Amino acid sequence: QVQLVESGGGLVQPGGSLRLSCVASGRIFSINVMGWYRQAPGKQRELVAGIASTGTTNYVDSVKGRFTISRDNAKNTVYLQMNSLKPEDTAVYYCNADVRLTVLSGSRDFWGQGTQVTVSS
Repeated sequence: QVQLVESGGGLVQPGGSLRLSCVASGRIFSINVMGWYRQAPGKQRELVAGIASTGTTNYVDSVKGRFTISRDNAKNTVYLQMNSLKPEDTAVYYCNADVRLTVLSGSRDFWGQGTQVTVSS
């Protein structure tokens, strides 16, 4: 029904930058909140940043001032600009979208397949 495809992960040195993108496609009436989560080995998945359709954003404390989330509603796309990356940012990053499929339906959560971000010298 709905597919989320992430791109932009990779290997970067500490202090470097990466930009993640996530495009939602399929049967979409509207998207409420879009967000980025991450999961490091041996740890629980955590919310990194979220953005509502209004543009309101929220961030986990550990990335405030370094990461910026944005979205293009016309393209059903969400971005995560990551600056001043640290080794502890290493994780698989997942895109999430809260999607209404039709005007009459409630919203459902959809997830991307994940993209690896590795911060290492």
